[in-house]
Formats: sequence, C-alpha cells, structure tokens
Amino acid sequence: MNLQGKKINVLGDSITQGVGVVDPQNAYQNVMGRMVGAAEVRSFGISGTRLAKQFGEDNFPWPFTERFQTMPDDADLVIVFGGTNDYGHGDAPFGTFEDRTNETFMGACHYLFSSLVKKYPVARIVVMTPLQTSYDQNLSANTGKPLIAYVDAIMEVAAHYSLPVLDLYRTSGICPRIPEHIPLYMPDGLHPNEAGAYRIAERLAAFLNSL
Repeated sequence: MNLQGKKINVLGDSITQGVGVVDPQNAYQNVMGRMVGAAEVRSFGISGTRLAKQFGEDNFPWPFTERFQTMPDDADLVIVFGGTNDYGHGDAPFGTFEDRTNETFMGACHYLFSSLVKKYPVARIVVMTPLQTSYDQNLSANTGKPLIAYVDAIMEVAAHYSLPVLDLYRTSGICPRIPEHIPLYMPDGLHPNEAGAYRIAERLAAFLNSL
C-alpha cells in the first residue's frame, strides 16, 4: 500500500494520544507517518477510553463506537488501536460473536468495524490488537478474561469484515514480561516510550507496505 501523500486517521487510546513519549510527535503513528511519507496523520486518541459503551460513572465516557463519527471523511487509511482499557477497567460485558450493539465488547467490535466500513467505503481500514503488558495474564475484574481473549475477539470480528489485522500482542517485539524489555521499551509496563513507539511504527509501516 503506497501511503505517499495520503491522509491517515488513527482512532485509539492513551498510546495514540502519546502517553509514554516525551514529545507527541514521537508517538507511533506520527513516526509511522514520516516513514511512509503520509501527507497528514490525524490522531484521535484519548487516554482511558474503550471500544464499548460503559454503564458506570467514570472519567472516560466517550467510547470508540461514538468517537469515530467525529473523524473527517476524507481519510485514505483508518487505523484502529484499542481494547486494553476494555480489559483493564471497562464495565461492559464481554458478550458473544452474535452481539451487534456497542453494549458488550464483542458487540462493540462489530458495531465499530461495520460502521467504519460504511463511513469509509473506499479507504483502507486496518486494526491493531493491544500490546502485551506487564499484567496482561491477570484476569479482568469485570469479565474474568485475560487480555489475549480481547485480542482474539478483535481478530475474529475483524476477519468477519475482511479487515487486515496487525497482531501487536504476538508480533510487536515488545514483551514487558521480560524484565530487560521494561526499561528499554515500556517503563511503566503499559505505555511504550520513544524506543517502543519506534518499534511499533516500524512494524506498522512494514505491515501497511505489505497490503
């Protein structure tokens, strides 16, 4: 996929917002944009947000399934990168593959991906799975599932809509369960630093170039 001079929308959470890097221009999507020669990378990342609708009162009320509507329609590429917060502190049920509303995690994946295909019928849409974290083998307090269950749900639903998926959980090259990787790439065990963001950007650019 040739992205020279193209416009890219990126929908995400704190990592897309730039938490973990000193300069937001060093967030993964901005580094990737420079690598591929994109004309514009427009970031729609808000820390703490989730794909699914939430039912309790908290500071993260604007899920991906509502926020995507604010993105410009003229994108050549749309990237979705989320799910970690649904696992970490979301209160929506996990749901089943048959769900089609944003009130469960599985339903939110269906709702978001199908809505993006309708909103961007010509643009390429790419999904990225959550990264590994230092605690991702813990079970969600809400659903009793580990992070990899959310990763696999994202991949299953994306496949239903024929959307390419970059599985960062399995292929990013960042494993904070290895002590040596924490100071190098992910000091807090969750948010990549500049070196981690660069590693993601390289992986993403190579993936996009292969499409």
